[in-house]
Amino acid sequence: MNDLQLQRYGRHILLDEIGIEGQQSLLEAHVLIIGMGGLGSPAALYLAASGVGKLTLCDGDIVDLSNLQRQIAHRTTTIGQTKVSSAKAAIMDINPEINCMEVPLRADSAALAKLVAAADVVLDCSDNFTTRYAINRACLAHHKPLVSGAAILFSGQASVFDFRQPEAACYNCLFPEDAESEELRCATTGIFAPLTGIVGAIQAAETLKLLSGINRGLRGKLLTIDALDMNIKQSAFQKDPDCPVCSGRQS
Repeated sequence: MNDLQLQRYGRHILLDEIGIEGQQSLLEAHVLIIGMGGLGSPAALYLAASGVGKLTLCDGDIVDLSNLQRQIAHRTTTIGQTKVSSAKAAIMDINPEINCMEVPLRADSAALAKLVAAADVVLDCSDNFTTRYAINRACLAHHKPLVSGAAILFSGQASVFDFRQPEAACYNCLFPEDAESEELRCATTGIFAPLTGIVGAIQAAETLKLLSGINRGLRGKLLTIDALDMNIKQSAFQKDPDCPVCSGRQS
């Protein structure tokens, strides 16, 4: 690190749990963020500010006026632009040292396989179950840690699936794909703006810990947030031995 980097990241370096070595690990890391909406926006900004060296942003949407209530990486002046280009501009304004790659598409399984393979950690900031299950499979196949988040109405959740560990549960263990679950969309049900910032910041925090070697956090735990009463709970979960996605996984 040069003198300017030591100054920029000094408050991290002062932390015993991170220090020079941990910050250097962040500078050399590559994080894939899928979804540059309410969760991806704060997550990306915090990761960039913290010095994660390479960020790949994947989202096929365009910035709309209705996004600005919660998607803090975007601006009124970027309405009509792709979300990845809008977010990249905000990221580079915070930290021009970051290598930020734009992927302006909704990734399918083939694209995810390539994108996930190249990353050190993957953030699922998507807004639909189809994408979440596809991300889960790609991260499992490539043994990449997955930091998952979701938010709707006043309810949020976050978890970490560390597929570097053979015993790690997968997203399907926690939320089986064949289970009957209603998929709510903020476009029709609404969402409390600060909640997305809370969940996205938690995803950024878990990512930074994974990258810097801090072995504490949400591995194998589901964090749930009720923003109305501001109740925050953790519950542990384990790998489902009968899970059709990960039960046959080889270490």
